[in-house]
Amino acid sequence: MFNRKTDYALNKLDSDAIVYIDAEKTIVRLTREDFSSLEEFLKWKAWSDANYHITEKANHLYADHTLSLTGLPEAVAAVPSPDAMLTERHSGWEQEHLRQLMARAMDSCLTGTQRRRLWLYHVDGLTEKEIALAENVQQQNVSKSIRAARKKVKTFFRKQGVKTPFQPR
Repeated sequence: MFNRKTDYALNKLDSDAIVYIDAEKTIVRLTREDFSSLEEFLKWKAWSDANYHITEKANHLYADHTLSLTGLPEAVAAVPSPDAMLTERHSGWEQEHLRQLMARAMDSCLTGTQRRRLWLYHVDGLTEKEIALAENVQQQNVSKSIRAARKKVKTFFRKQGVKTPFQPR
């Protein structure tokens, strides 16, 4: 898109003057009368046209090979990169593998009580005190049970060569 307000456009469109925009954004016109001779004016007019053209081409080289996100819907800019998609897919596979390992660990090495309490604590997000109240036992018993269950699951994962999935809460 051609911007008619640039130095290049203003200078190019006015063949009887050298036009530029000063630091205060004022348009200045140097005409033939501002030079000692017609030849000097033509020399500087040709130089300014060429100089502005080089600058304009350099700006277009950048602008023509980029896309401004201004005005585009946010959904367009939010398209994930191929690397991000691959990482996400790989992460999904890892999550599924961990889920399957966790199910195997819980089924193979935990008692019913440990399994239930570990699930309530880590998946449902209940506190030890809430679990104790629901089961009508002391909170200390729930804490010991969860700690023992986590230790068994960590041992199971270590034997599988996988880092434990437990995150500090």
